[in-house]
Amino acid sequence: MRNQQADLLRSLIGRRRLDKLFSIIFFGATLVSTITLIVIFVTLSYESALFFTHVSIVEFLTGTQWTVLFADKHFGILPLLNATILTSVIAILIAAPVGIAIAVYLSEYAKEGVRAVAKPVVETLAGIPTVIYGYFALYFVTPTVLKAFWQDLQVHNALAVGIMIGVLIIPIVTSISDDAMKAVPYDLKLAAYSLGSRKIDVTFRVIVPAALSGIIAAILLAFARAMGETMIAAIAGGFRPILSFDLGESMQTMTSFIAQVATGDAPHGTIEYESLFAVGLFLLLITAVFNFIGIRVVRRWAIRY
Repeated sequence: MRNQQADLLRSLIGRRRLDKLFSIIFFGATLVSTITLIVIFVTLSYESALFFTHVSIVEFLTGTQWTVLFADKHFGILPLLNATILTSVIAILIAAPVGIAIAVYLSEYAKEGVRAVAKPVVETLAGIPTVIYGYFALYFVTPTVLKAFWQDLQVHNALAVGIMIGVLIIPIVTSISDDAMKAVPYDLKLAAYSLGSRKIDVTFRVIVPAALSGIIAAILLAFARAMGETMIAAIAGGFRPILSFDLGESMQTMTSFIAQVATGDAPHGTIEYESLFAVGLFLLLITAVFNFIGIRVVRRWAIRY
């Protein structure tokens, strides 16, 4: 009896030590990501503070010209913000309906064999290097597809950028929406079927409304991801910082400006170099807001089962 008690005690102590070890490992992983974010924010804030000692925040937020790399310098970020929002809106208008439709099919209509193949294929889109998307937009989408409908379209244009970013973020919308629909209890489906509902009624009147908070969060997170895309915007959109709503024109997004300056167009310590961090901080804050809204949406409207 005593030997059994001793063995049980040692087993409990071993399990507690193992639990404590994994708790430390998981805490360390969380700490690494948190510290990384803090370091990024502090670095951007410090360099941005140097930038704003030379440039007014009001001019930065309300100016309509961005000519940091020219002799006649203007520091209004609205042209960059305008291009970023335009391309992101085009992207989400493509990704949201396509991604949700795929998620509905995978969750409610596809057989297990089809789902096992189709979902990894869709998620592979997110794993393709974005530089490939950029050159695909530049050398195929614009000259072959878009030019057939829009003869005056420029080689670099916002429309092609938005389309390719939309394709890029489809897996985000699909994966999160699919998980949200799969989380809906099967009892809700059975209750709807017991009332004589058809498959399409169950899908769009029970499953989709119940998973709506997850779907909205997926769209918001995908939009934030679209705003942060760099290579597609730099390759297919060009480096022309203009305030325009013409999707056929070349425009420069915030990320493409950062890429341009980071390649060495501005010497270290100059106001052009410091502007990189100001734009980066502004973009970080915008994406953080969208991520925060996405989290709040899930917490506020999520259905508790």
